[in-house]
Amino acid sequence: MVEKGKSGFAELAKEGSLYPQEKLMKVKSGNRSLKISIPSEVSYQENRVGLTPSAVGILVANGHEVQVEQGAGKYAFFDDTEYSENGAQIVYSKKEAFEADLIVKVEPPTFEEIELMKPGTNVFSAIQLGNASTEYFEQLNKRKITALGYEMLEDKAGGLPIVNAMSELAGSLVIPIAAEYMSSANGGKGIILGGITGVPPTRVIVLGAGTVGEYAARAALGLGAEVRIFDNEVYKLRRIKHKLGNQAFTSVIDSATLEQSLRSADVVIGALRAEKGRARCVVSEEMVANMKPGSVIIDVSIDQGGCIATSETTTHAKPTFRAYDVIHYCVPNIASRAARTATTALSNILTPVLLKVADAGGIDQTIYQYKWFGSGIYAYRGTTTNLGISKKYNLPYKDLGLLMAARL
Repeated sequence: MVEKGKSGFAELAKEGSLYPQEKLMKVKSGNRSLKISIPSEVSYQENRVGLTPSAVGILVANGHEVQVEQGAGKYAFFDDTEYSENGAQIVYSKKEAFEADLIVKVEPPTFEEIELMKPGTNVFSAIQLGNASTEYFEQLNKRKITALGYEMLEDKAGGLPIVNAMSELAGSLVIPIAAEYMSSANGGKGIILGGITGVPPTRVIVLGAGTVGEYAARAALGLGAEVRIFDNEVYKLRRIKHKLGNQAFTSVIDSATLEQSLRSADVVIGALRAEKGRARCVVSEEMVANMKPGSVIIDVSIDQGGCIATSETTTHAKPTFRAYDVIHYCVPNIASRAARTATTALSNILTPVLLKVADAGGIDQTIYQYKWFGSGIYAYRGTTTNLGISKKYNLPYKDLGLLMAARL
């Protein structure tokens, strides 16, 4: 009889554990190493940068090469050492910064920057149609650039992730800005945004029931202001009323009702989304002339042309002007006031997109496989592929889907 534990199977198992264990090797399908460059922004007072150091670290850890122009993150308080410690190569000339196959920017590339790009370069950036020109798109097409616009990039659910993120930030910033310019120290009428016991609350008019309007209304209500929201889309008004818990007055944009509300307004936030490339102008010059002296207008839609007749583009250095004794704040890149937060939000969206591009095998394959990605492409190797831009700037148009079908 064999003694318990002496059958030999235990010893055999031990011996077998020392043998090399076979394992199927993972086969990469389409994965491609990217060479990404993050240049310094040259647009006036643009403080944001394309990617954070931690985002660069993720890309480098996944086998991609990232180069950052010296000082690119300076104004968002990301120094070169942080980038280099996360695996980025620091480059010291504008020419080197634009030699990569994929450029990640915040502002649209300038004409000088486009000239530095190699033919066939891919660039991710904003478009800012309110400031764009026919010559800009012609220059991109001349250099055979494939360009993705942040304002057009969709997610899998059909939303606009970058637009929504920057809109949340802008909406959160506009109420503190309004409070700043209502202060006597800044030439305002000397009232606080909200009110105190025994003093009527300030009245805030929000034009647009989208993301900017929602976050602006939340901030204003939190301070105790009276909020009125106008939009022509009833479903947006219904949604925002539900989100705000019926605390705000809502109305479609009716000229008589709007004009009456503007007469008593302390703050007006212009936050209407663009239609066909340009924001709707719903506040006439006459309406502004009838507003209270010292009231404040903040036109967030100014980067798309503005929705208030008296709006003119301003800068962070000189952010306001007066028209009919009404203070106007019309800085197009409001999110740049919170450059670090904005850069982090942008990186959180772009990093997975860049990894997806690499996993698919490149820009062409990503466009072909993912419709949501292709929605952001407005120029492809010498052709304008966005119908709205084509019509607005009188440019030849080709359907991106047909181009990809023919190429692949």
